[in-house]
Amino acid sequence: MSYKERRREAHTQAEQKRRNAINKGYDSLQDLVPTCQNTEQGQCYKMSKATVLQKSIDYIQFLKKEKSKQEEEVAALQKEVVALTIMKLNYEQIVSAHQSQPGQLSKQISDDVKFQVFRAVMDSLYQSFEHCIATNNFAEISGSVISWVEEHCKPQILREIMCGVLQQLGNQDASYLA
Repeated sequence: MSYKERRREAHTQAEQKRRNAINKGYDSLQDLVPTCQNTEQGQCYKMSKATVLQKSIDYIQFLKKEKSKQEEEVAALQKEVVALTIMKLNYEQIVSAHQSQPGQLSKQISDDVKFQVFRAVMDSLYQSFEHCIATNNFAEISGSVISWVEEHCKPQILREIMCGVLQQLGNQDASYLA
């Protein structure tokens, strides 16, 4: 073989090796990407390289969107954990303060009474909420919730609701004693 022929043969082998590596890469990509794993009646068929690339791009974009959603969910859950931790610490401080006042034991209110008060207050708020909130679409819900909070959750109104509930429960307790 002449020098020119050996050089041409080496170039042909190198080019064939490169094409084989590319084809192997496409085959691996088709095996990895779920949307490229098409079968017709149990027989696998080979997709065009352009189709494999496009489906791979689409799948990667889908995965990026899913990752973003999951990151947002994680961030929201982390905020919720922080809020719950703060609430837990506050409740622990309240419990600790009540336990450190031994003279207050006779004045403690039962959990059942506390629940009745809570339920009555929540029922009252829910009734006004139900009448004021429009639920046709998200924009209406958002707007009507904000206006409901501004109108029905003012300290004076909440105080009036609480006083009315306590008075009503006090009258019920008095009727049980009579």
